[in-house]
Amino acid sequence: MTEHLAGVAAALLGTDTDEGRRVAAELTRLAGAFPGPVRLGLGAAGTGLNLAARVFAGRSLSRLDPGAREAFLVALSGRPGGRALVEALKPPLMLAAAAAPVAAAGDAAPEPELTCVAADDWPHRSRADAVVVGSGAGGAMAARELARAGLTVVVLEEGRRFTAAEFRRRPPAERFVDLYRDGGATVAFGTPPVLLPQGRAVGGTTLVNSGTCYRTPDRVLQRWRDVHGLAYADPDRFGPLLDEVERTLRVAPQPIDVLGRNGLLALAGAEALGWRAAPLRRNAPGCAGSCQCVVGCPRNAKNGVHLNALPQACAAGAVVVTGARVDRIVTTRGRAVGVRFGRRLIAAPLIVLAAGALETPRLLARSRLGDHPGLGRGLAVHPAVSMAGRFDEPVTAWQGVLQSVGVEELHDDGVLIEATAGPPGLMSFVPPGIGRALREELATADRLATVGAMIADQPSGRVGARLVRYRLAPTDADRLRLALVSIGRLLFAAGAREILTGLAHRPYAKNLDELRDAVATADPRHLHLAAFHPTGSVRMGADPQRAPVDPTGALRGVQGVWVADASVLPSCPQVNPQLSIMAIALAIARTAASSA
Repeated sequence: MTEHLAGVAAALLGTDTDEGRRVAAELTRLAGAFPGPVRLGLGAAGTGLNLAARVFAGRSLSRLDPGAREAFLVALSGRPGGRALVEALKPPLMLAAAAAPVAAAGDAAPEPELTCVAADDWPHRSRADAVVVGSGAGGAMAARELARAGLTVVVLEEGRRFTAAEFRRRPPAERFVDLYRDGGATVAFGTPPVLLPQGRAVGGTTLVNSGTCYRTPDRVLQRWRDVHGLAYADPDRFGPLLDEVERTLRVAPQPIDVLGRNGLLALAGAEALGWRAAPLRRNAPGCAGSCQCVVGCPRNAKNGVHLNALPQACAAGAVVVTGARVDRIVTTRGRAVGVRFGRRLIAAPLIVLAAGALETPRLLARSRLGDHPGLGRGLAVHPAVSMAGRFDEPVTAWQGVLQSVGVEELHDDGVLIEATAGPPGLMSFVPPGIGRALREELATADRLATVGAMIADQPSGRVGARLVRYRLAPTDADRLRLALVSIGRLLFAAGAREILTGLAHRPYAKNLDELRDAVATADPRHLHLAAFHPTGSVRMGADPQRAPVDPTGALRGVQGVWVADASVLPSCPQVNPQLSIMAIALAIARTAASSA
């Protein structure tokens, strides 16, 4: 792969051949964490571009002089298929190009005690009162409650334990591919495709999320209660659950002194427009603005569940088995009796699934518990777009809080705006350009402020055994257009002299009219979408025909199996969902413990 991509990297990033070869070698190394089809796709893309260069320019890209290979890529990107290929290669090559350590200010907080055992060291046959599959937001909270109820609890986690010391010494790019399933290359296929990064480690996605902690809106809870029949979701009943979760995570408004200029500009733009905005509430009481939340906090300042709920579960007797991918749930005569992972069996009468909205339905299907017609359907992903504003003065968005400010003016319309940045190589916005133009953009990236927006989407995705499919609803495409224009308004109001739109056909806008025209003429199929909050693939509900899980969290059709993760949420929660997931898991685990 390295040789095929060397010329592509040099042409796309505007570097010499030696640097292109270094970047290609780094991408080849990082790509070891990607799924096979993605690795094949990268190799095929490199081969195809070099073949095209030979046909149209007479030589492979690595043998062309810098001007000729850049001219070839620019010409190729002028065609729809070629443009899509070039744009798809840009993020992984930028990731590989930025594979260097990033300094972290201050010392790291000490690691809490966790009782972790590697899967290879676990007995081939064992027993427990309860097995929890997954150690993220839902699994950690469920394990804590079951252990505190006096049950012997084993938590099975496919990933491994990471430490802040490791985060401090390793480059963000290396951490990224290790911390995420499929190296962060999970995709929901559709028009457009949606990138769906999912954490895989002790602590799950809470180890790598932004730390933003919104309480579930009352309007969402009321819908879950009135339409889906969830008694847990009554606002008066759910409020105390959210309070308990917030205490566990030590949630508080982010102090302004570490927001960084990216967040301060978002606040300034909102104030100029008269929009509702404020620093976000986060589970990061010791945040120093390292801007590395998505690749593991190097200071242990962000309170993922690996720092609280899981240690609390272990203090009550729970054990975490790492490197344990569960093959199936074992049942006998309609009742759960244990789980298998590799050649190991844990006998247990109570199983709590918390593997996430993509993996929980797959595990149920592998276990032949997937007969319900709603299993794997109804996936909502909270799709997100982002834009950048160019300012005359330095912004240096990667110095400060990664996700710092929430703008809620359009939240009732299904659009939540959040100022979001990222460490070098993992920018929340991919700049336009090829070759020298891209190199110039990267050289002046310190003048860019980046803002994203998520929309409350229709549950139109489906989780299959191998693929995730997602269809953007027409009303959601309209919401995305509203989101893009609104981000632009915010950035212009903050003083941006130009907007980088992220739209291939109109990458720049000098004023609001130009931006509105660019957004109005954009094809939704060509939007660059990412999503970090998949929910609803094993939804809870009172209707047995539509919901695989009953209103208490028990899986229909088999006794002893409960589901306590994002997959049970009946619809998009319209906010970053960590608190919602942990609160519903808390309620489900208490009910499950009382039935044990």
